[in-house]
Amino acid sequence: MRFKSIFPLRRSLWVVLLLTFGLLPTVAVRAQESPAKRKLVNHPAAQYPALARSMALSGVVRIDVIVAPDGTVKAANIKGGHPVLAQAAANTVRRWKWEPAPHESDEAIEIRFSPPE
Repeated sequence: MRFKSIFPLRRSLWVVLLLTFGLLPTVAVRAQESPAKRKLVNHPAAQYPALARSMALSGVVRIDVIVAPDGTVKAANIKGGHPVLAQAAANTVRRWKWEPAPHESDEAIEIRFSPPE
């Protein structure tokens, strides 16, 4: 025996009605397009720290950089790497310059350090 609903409307129509009157929660989904990366205009090389040289440290430092519309670094957030190397990388990235753009942008930077031979 088939159960007969006391609500003759289809389930999808009920969902539409409930959403229309704000009775069901909604989830906002925003699609983010990744803008083209800005071109670096000036990027001096990172200096290998003397302390790192004496410890023979090597590795990769990851930094997230917020670049202002004029191309200067607004903020540099270290995301990973040895602290001695990370500080040298952050100091270097703060001197970098990108091409101007209408809006600020986020750039993910990786700087590799290896002991000089």
